[in-house]
Amino acid sequence: MKKVLVFLALLLIAGCFNKNIAPVAPGPNQPMVAKTPIYSVARDDNKIAISFDAAWGSEYTRRILDILDEYNIKTTFFVVKFWVEDNPEVAREIVNRGHELGNHSATHPEMGNLPLEAIEREIMSTHETIKDVTGFEANLFRPPFGHYSPPMLSVIAELGYYAIQWDVDSLDWKERGAEDIVLRVSEKVQPGSIVLFHNNAKYIADALPLVLENFKERNLEVVPVSQLIWHSDYIIDHEGRQHRANRDN
Repeated sequence: MKKVLVFLALLLIAGCFNKNIAPVAPGPNQPMVAKTPIYSVARDDNKIAISFDAAWGSEYTRRILDILDEYNIKTTFFVVKFWVEDNPEVAREIVNRGHELGNHSATHPEMGNLPLEAIEREIMSTHETIKDVTGFEANLFRPPFGHYSPPMLSVIAELGYYAIQWDVDSLDWKERGAEDIVLRVSEKVQPGSIVLFHNNAKYIADALPLVLENFKERNLEVVPVSQLIWHSDYIIDHEGRQHRANRDN
C-alpha cells in the first residue's frame, strides 16, 4: 500500500510540476500521457520505421546516409546533446538529406531514475541544441537504455514529446557480425515495427543494405517514426503497441 501511495504522489507531483510547461511542438495534436512509450504501431498497411541512436562516434554515419539515399529511404536519428555538439556538421547533414532527428537526452542517463526537474533539463537542453545547430524541431523522445518511469512519461508528454521505444532490437552494438544483425531483424520485423540500430555500430554499414533488401522483397515500406505513429485519437496497449482509437479519422 505504501508503494502505491508513493507512486500516486509522484504522479501528482509530475502533474503539478508540468502544469506551466509550454509544449515544444504546439499544434492540433498533443501527445497523451500513457502508461508506456510506443514500442510499435498497429497499422493496416506495410509501413515500418527504422531508427538510429547516436550517442558516441560518427564514423559510419555518412555511409549509412549514402545507403539510405540509394534506397530512397528517410528515417529517424535519435541524438544525444553531446553528440550533436561534437558532430554538428553530421547532424546538419542528416537533416539536409531529409531525415528527422529525435531527442535522446543530454547526458544519456537512466531517465526513469531522475527527479522531474532533471528530466525536463535533459529534454529541453537537447531540444534547444538540436534546434540551434540544425534548425530541426524535434518532438520524438527515446529514453536511453529504454529506461522510463510513469512520472517521466508525464513530463515528456507535457513538453509536447512522443515517447518512442522499439519492438525489434538489432543488437548491433554486440558486434556479432552483419549476418547476425540481418537475421535478427528480418526474423522479428512486421508491419508497424520500430527497429533499433546504432549509427556507430561496427557492422551496421555492412548489414543495412541486406536488411533493406529483405524489406524490399517483403514489400515493407520504411518511413520515419513520425510518419508511422498516430498523433491523435490513439491508445497504447499493455505491450506498448499504439492503436487508433477512432478509425473514422
